[in-house]
Amino acid sequence: MELRHLQHFVAVAEDQHFTRAAERLLVSQSGLSASIRALERELQTSLFVRTTRRVTLTEAGRALLGEAQRVLAQVRAAHEAVAAVQGVLRGTLSLGTEQCVAGVYVAGLLASFRRRHPDVEIRLRQAGSGELAEEVAAGRLDLAFAYRTQADTDQLRSASLGGEPMTVLCHPEHRLAAGGAVLAPRDLADEVFVDFHPDWGPRRVTDAVFAAAGVRRTVALEVNDVHGLLDLIDENLGIAVVPRHFRRKRVSLTSLPLKDTGGTAYETIALLPPEQATSPAARALMTLLETGSG
Repeated sequence: MELRHLQHFVAVAEDQHFTRAAERLLVSQSGLSASIRALERELQTSLFVRTTRRVTLTEAGRALLGEAQRVLAQVRAAHEAVAAVQGVLRGTLSLGTEQCVAGVYVAGLLASFRRRHPDVEIRLRQAGSGELAEEVAAGRLDLAFAYRTQADTDQLRSASLGGEPMTVLCHPEHRLAAGGAVLAPRDLADEVFVDFHPDWGPRRVTDAVFAAAGVRRTVALEVNDVHGLLDLIDENLGIAVVPRHFRRKRVSLTSLPLKDTGGTAYETIALLPPEQATSPAARALMTLLETGSG
């Protein structure tokens, strides 16, 4: 099995189209098709279902995709490791992050990294913690900053960035603000909530807290943006339970402590592949973060 066959397979799987994949790879469509057929012959199975408009993965193709992505990520890491030994850090740093993670200022960290390693191309994408974990495990991201969603595995390890309690945010004229008390989930049972998509770390924590307390809640306003959440609370359209550091983003809102959380807290982590598969660029970024040089 040749690496180029895996590269061609992954490109077609990602683009779901032979022509677009061929254009991205700068190869002829006939050459790309021949490469895929050779891989299918070697594996003795079809990898794609082909139509005139698109291609989709067969069950065998889906099984191969994750492994192929991990192999290519490890090959890339090997090339970059050799370059690093030679004294120059090159290649690509693919970073994923949730919005407004605690314990790291992503923009400042990347700026510091770029000053030290100008030959490394930086790629950044935002997503929820569950998706980011999958992307790192599959080798599509070098590392990610996210909320802890699972224990370490043989495909994924973590480094803690910090933890903090959750707090209730509401409008200053909301009835909860007038009381100024420490609140429990049961005190919020009848409230209208503003919250994030279920894959986001803060939403996962809040869902876990209320589930542990046996309290149902209504998320009427769901957003994928921190400032959108704060704007809705600022208009007194609902309340939110969020990590404590969110209160610094809109000081006009009232912040109230939350008790009876069953030990559930918000913990942010750096998600990384296994040590041997971690790219030199990811190691360099983590060094900056750990030494406070970012």
